[in-house]
Amino acid sequence: MSVTSRTDRIRDLNDAFRSTLEGGQCLFTAGVSDLGIPFSMAALASVRAFGDFSSDNDPYGEHDFGAFQIGEERLFWKIDYYDRTLEFGSNDPADPAQTKRVLTIMLAEEY
Repeated sequence: MSVTSRTDRIRDLNDAFRSTLEGGQCLFTAGVSDLGIPFSMAALASVRAFGDFSSDNDPYGEHDFGAFQIGEERLFWKIDYYDRTLEFGSNDPADPAQTKRVLTIMLAEEY
């Protein structure tokens, strides 16, 4: 698989996961959780709808990181790639058969 095809595949898998959460897990940091369930759900909705990717915030074109604002709070989200047991990093994030994605939503100050 060419580098471009691989990047396109990872981006497509990340976009699908981010919008459905199928094929992985979503985690909220303590700071986000402390702001309550309605805030956490608003943060997740923002991540699912996120589309403000640019060469500045997505230099590798994988759609694996984003930043957004809810009220006064600045938040980040990121996707990490693990093996199917969530014990080690994935050998190939372009292959969903061997990769579980983990989406973490955090306050910017927690990064």
